[in-house]
Amino acid sequence: TIFLVAVLLLLVIMGMNNRQPVELAMPPLLPKSQKYPAALVYFGFFGIGLLTGSILTAGRKGKSKPE
Repeated sequence: TIFLVAVLLLLVIMGMNNRQPVELAMPPLLPKSQKYPAALVYFGFFGIGLLTGSILTAGRKGKSKPE
């Protein structure tokens, strides 16, 4: 929990200090480049990573080994 709060604090700091737009280019998914605030891009990729990690670890609980 402390680690997650520290990472969220870093996202707040990035959001406050990185307001300039950055270009996001992902040719397979987006046909043309998009410009978004840097903090929004950081937050979006953090959110995607957090959800992916949660989904990957969610199925591991409660499984017992057959004996």
